[in-house]
Amino acid sequence: MAVTVYSTPSCPYCTMAKNYLKQKGIPFTEYDVSRNTAKADEMFRKSGQMGVPVVDINGRVMVGFKPTDIESALRR
Repeated sequence: MAVTVYSTPSCPYCTMAKNYLKQKGIPFTEYDVSRNTAKADEMFRKSGQMGVPVVDINGRVMVGFKPTDIESALRR
């Protein structure tokens, strides 16, 4: 399972999303889009949004911290 979180250090919802995945024992790759413009561009291409967090679980892209959507994507 591939899980990617695009976030910024100052975003409280990003912290909530990462903590949620950690509590579930789900490994993920994190990109700080405030420092990595290539990953910010990638995030925008995937989501059409510049807001964070963007969570990509096996190609299912979610904007914001939505535990029910994360759970649904993890079950696929």
